[in-house]
Amino acid sequence: MLPPKSREGRDVEGRALSARIRKTLPGAGHDFVLDAEFSAAPGIAILFGPSGAGKTTLLNCLAGLNTPDTGRVAVSGHVWFDSSTRQNVPVSERHIGYVFQDLALFPHLSVKENVEYGLSRVGARERAERSGSILDSFRVAHLRDRRPSQISGGERQRVALARTLVTDPCLLLLDEPLVALDAQTKGKIVDDLRLWNQSHRIPILYVTHSREEVFALGERVLVLDEGKIIAQGTPHQVMRAPRHETVAQLAGFENIFTATVHAAHEDRGTMTCQLTGSSVQLETPLVRAEVGSVIRVAISAGDILLAAESPVGLSARNVIPGKVVSLTQRDVMVAAEVNCGVRMEVHLTLAARDSLHLDPGRSVWLIIKTHSCHLMAV
Repeated sequence: MLPPKSREGRDVEGRALSARIRKTLPGAGHDFVLDAEFSAAPGIAILFGPSGAGKTTLLNCLAGLNTPDTGRVAVSGHVWFDSSTRQNVPVSERHIGYVFQDLALFPHLSVKENVEYGLSRVGARERAERSGSILDSFRVAHLRDRRPSQISGGERQRVALARTLVTDPCLLLLDEPLVALDAQTKGKIVDDLRLWNQSHRIPILYVTHSREEVFALGERVLVLDEGKIIAQGTPHQVMRAPRHETVAQLAGFENIFTATVHAAHEDRGTMTCQLTGSSVQLETPLVRAEVGSVIRVAISAGDILLAAESPVGLSARNVIPGKVVSLTQRDVMVAAEVNCGVRMEVHLTLAARDSLHLDPGRSVWLIIKTHSCHLMAV
C-alpha cells in the first residue's frame, strides 16, 4: 500500500502523486462538484484558488478523510484509492502528513513531547535521535522543554511541521498553516521545509488563496476554481501569462476587456483587436481565433507605461492617447485611472508621477507592449 522506503521514510527517486477525484457535496442551493485530475512531483506545489473553490475538500480526499465518489489516488504507483476496484486504504495506513490552520498542538505537552507523540512505537533512543534531528532542521531545538503557550506563533508553526514530518510521511498536505504569519517569517519557514525536502523528496501540497504566497513559496501552482483545476504550471507561467479569466482575476490583473479580433498578421505573429464599446485597437500576440470572434484581453496595470508627450521611435506597438481621470496614492505607488476610450488603470512610482506632472485632466499617452496583452476565451 505504501511505496518502499528507507528508515527515513523515502525511496531513492522520490515520490510522485497522481490523483483523479470526483466528489459531490450536497448544498442548500446546489450541489458542489469537485472534479479534479492532476499530478505532483516531489517539491512544493501551491493549490491556489478563491474561498469555496474546493481546496480543502481536495486535500481531505487525498488524505482519506473524505471518500471520492469515483477516481484514483496513488503515490509512486501505489494505489490508495481506486473506485473501479473498490480499493480504499484507511487514513491510518496512508502515511500522510497533514497540517491545519489551528496546528492542533497539545497544550499540556512540551515541544519535544509534541514532536515525539507520533513515535510511540519507536524505541527511546531512536525516538530521541529523530526528534532531535527534526527540531534542529526547523530551528526550534532550543525550545524543546517549553509548552506551546510559551512560544511565538512562528515557532508553533515550526513545531507543528516538525511533529508532522518526524514520522517521515510520503505526502505532506498544508492547509494554510502559515496564514497568520508575516511574509518574512513564512519565507524562512518554507526555506527550511525546502531544505528538509532536498533529502526526503516528497510531494507537498500547500493551500492558499494569497497570490503573494504563490510567487514566494511555490515551485508549481495548481489553480482550482469551482471544483476544477483550470490552470497549472510554474507561478510565472500561470500568473504572469493567464489563459483563463478567473486566473487573471486571481492574479490581480486590473484591466480586463472584451474585444473583437479585427485582423491577423501571421507574418509578424500578431493580430489587431478592437476593444468593445470604443475605437481603441490593440496589437496583441497571435492566437487561434477567427477574425470577428470575441475574446477577452487582460493587461496588468504595472505593464503599462505613461508618457506626457506623444512618443516616437518605440518598439512597443500600442501607443494610445488618453486623459488622467484620477490619481490614488497607495504607499509608494500611484494608481492612475486613464480614459482612452475605455478606463485603464496604470501603476507608477511617486517619482514618475511628479516628473510627468500628472494631475486629473492631464493628456497622456499609454504605451503597451504586444506581449503585455494576454488573451483569453470568452
